[in-house]
Amino acid sequence: MSGGLVPSLARGSEQPPSAAFDVALLDLDGVVYVGPDAVPGVPDALAAVRKAGMRLGFVTNNAARTPEEVARHLVELGVPAAASDVITSAQAAASVVAERMGPGARVLPVGGPGVAAALRAAGLTVVQRAEDGPQAVVQGYGREVGWPQLAEAVVAVRNGARHVATNTDATIPSPRGPLPGNGAMVGVVRGVTGQEPLVTGKPDPAMHAECVRRTAAERPLVVGDRLDTDIEGARRAGAASLLVLTGVTDPATLLATRPDRRPDLLSADAAGLLSRSPAVVADGPAWRCGAWAAESDAADGLVLRAAGPARSGDQERDGLDALRALCVAHWHAHPDDGVAPRITAADDEAAQALTGWGLG
Repeated sequence: MSGGLVPSLARGSEQPPSAAFDVALLDLDGVVYVGPDAVPGVPDALAAVRKAGMRLGFVTNNAARTPEEVARHLVELGVPAAASDVITSAQAAASVVAERMGPGARVLPVGGPGVAAALRAAGLTVVQRAEDGPQAVVQGYGREVGWPQLAEAVVAVRNGARHVATNTDATIPSPRGPLPGNGAMVGVVRGVTGQEPLVTGKPDPAMHAECVRRTAAERPLVVGDRLDTDIEGARRAGAASLLVLTGVTDPATLLATRPDRRPDLLSADAAGLLSRSPAVVADGPAWRCGAWAAESDAADGLVLRAAGPARSGDQERDGLDALRALCVAHWHAHPDDGVAPRITAADDEAAQALTGWGLG
């Protein structure tokens, strides 16, 4: 069997993650809620996770709201939380600016109320105009961000202010599908000024590290929906990761992702914290997960087939065993690069599965 090291996804988890790890560091947008509404079933699942003894921390790249506002929203959705349980990218940016420029430094905020609030909480001086001489511009997500704020940011950066971005997520999940995220707005300022921003949110490990410190986690598990922030951030922080498919990542994106963005565990949603994750095992030239097998073909593509009844104890729980087999087969064959595979189905069952995921 050609390829490199066996991907960590192949190991699965013999215990539910809620038993194998002590703290879940949960992203919010696309994991706990989408827009104003909870992901169906997730509040009840998180209550069961807590009952099982796992603690929760919330780590979000969305800088629009203060930790207090985020905590209130979580409580409204049926997820008990305090402001101290929440780490936002605006807090991370404010800490970085305060460390680099000192207490009282003048900063121009761009984004929702959470950006300015985090700056003030860090002892920085918030200004509103480029003519006020800001030493930095901190740019985070905000639904009301428009031309006037972007114009002030451009002028300030051209005048020498350091451009700091809370994150560069190109999109945010919504009930209507992906919508422009902070990265799209950061791109406007970058494009006009020609200056690369300092990015302080995920995947920078500082946010997860702060949440680990607050929760005294010994075995943290990062739970997220984005490969380029949550999963890469977990890898950079030295933590295990669980990818959920309730946000922006789809199966095609997952398969083609580069090595530092490959998750350790995969689940349909955050309720996967309560279920063990099946292993993906070598089976001749193929990789088998439950009743599915995937292998590389002669043209360096993938073939998926139904491999007969699942072995004892391997009854499929979440409909993702075929995807797990495909990921491990492809990543084993491509250990050092992220490429999109060409996938064919060996039978009707496989064809239906691929079509359902948009891979047909």
